[in-house]
Amino acid sequence: MDRLGSFSSDPSDKPPCRGCSSYLMEPYIKCAECGPPPFLLCLQCFTRGFEYKKHQSDHTYEIMTSDFPVLDPSWTAQEEMALLEAVMDCGFGNWQDVANQMCTKTKEECEKHYMKHFINNPLFASTLLNLKQAEEAKTADTAIPFHYDPPRPTFDSLLSRDMAGYMPARADFIEEFDNYAEWDLRDIDFVEDDSDILHALKMAVVDIYHSRLKERQRRKKIIRDHGLINLRKFQLMERRYPKEVQDLYETMRRFARIVGPVEHDKFIESHALEFELRREIKRLQEYRTAGITNFCSARTYDHLKKTREEERLKRTMLSEVLQYIQDSSACQQWLRRQADIDSGLSPSVPMASNSGRRSAPPLNLTGLPGTEKLNEKEKELCQMVRLVPGAYLEYKSALLNECNKQGGLRLAQARALIKIDVNKTRKIYDFLIREGYITKA
Repeated sequence: MDRLGSFSSDPSDKPPCRGCSSYLMEPYIKCAECGPPPFLLCLQCFTRGFEYKKHQSDHTYEIMTSDFPVLDPSWTAQEEMALLEAVMDCGFGNWQDVANQMCTKTKEECEKHYMKHFINNPLFASTLLNLKQAEEAKTADTAIPFHYDPPRPTFDSLLSRDMAGYMPARADFIEEFDNYAEWDLRDIDFVEDDSDILHALKMAVVDIYHSRLKERQRRKKIIRDHGLINLRKFQLMERRYPKEVQDLYETMRRFARIVGPVEHDKFIESHALEFELRREIKRLQEYRTAGITNFCSARTYDHLKKTREEERLKRTMLSEVLQYIQDSSACQQWLRRQADIDSGLSPSVPMASNSGRRSAPPLNLTGLPGTEKLNEKEKELCQMVRLVPGAYLEYKSALLNECNKQGGLRLAQARALIKIDVNKTRKIYDFLIREGYITKA
């Protein structure tokens, strides 16, 4: 039995039987000795032993059917073809209409199968990845490779919301710029008895509509050319620059519509290079002022400078603790900061201020739910702020979600989002900024 692909579900698309001229229905018979063209018979003519010219009833034959699995054991090839045709007819996402057209599968089965095997298939993803790497290799000499159309995101995912309703398959948005421009044309009707003035007025309205369409296309082209559809990826590309270049990027963004995407990014890259050169020149001038004439001496100078800075920091911290020597908690904080510095880490525990009263001791996290989900720095923060791990995780999740939605987060927004002591909110906000979980707006 030869299991080949079937014809479409439309009977008029199937070839006729050579015996009775009726449209073939699976399964049907194909002669293995006659052809081309293929000699096809329905089961009724085959059982009667139909013969025609060179075809004899004792020829070897193949049974043609598509009743076999391809991607899923519970889906036949015929159902796979029917699913693709239904999606093409009804549109992606109209799963109830797709299921009604197929008749053999439910709405949930159609959606799950299509998303698993035709959208999120790892085989397709690896192929796309290879094509993407090849394209990036071709454009390696440009400032930033541009991706004109991102992959289709999962329905109602965070990426889908970040893309502002963009539909990659159609290269269009769910809601367009100047979305109600067509409303001005809905009541216009050109009739023969219109006066010249009325006809000219209607033509002017149509011209205005065309200009609004051009503006819509222009904005859409800017968004696509500069890679602004995927806002999260665009923001990550911005953050790879130093703070000074990021400020320039923000200032020059309004001029991006005037020049092309490659020219704009080359402009930013050139200023980033200028910033690096200025910093290097400043460092060399510092060496020259200190009387250093070779790089071997410069390395020694940098090492000694770092040592002096560490010693100065230790003296500053010690003077702070000596002011509150009667406060055991302040002493413990200083010892922890000292241990961080000795181990090569940046000091992570701020010193407590003396407000005329003894500060509360650190919170004991032993046995509290959620402690196992925290890293060491988060545990230390919860101890000093006296915040239970479960509450901290909730506050952290809320701030991360808001930062992802807005592209950044201000302290005022964080305080409005979590209704706790403003000092605790500030410490949590500063900690998340310092550790790179969120970014400032």
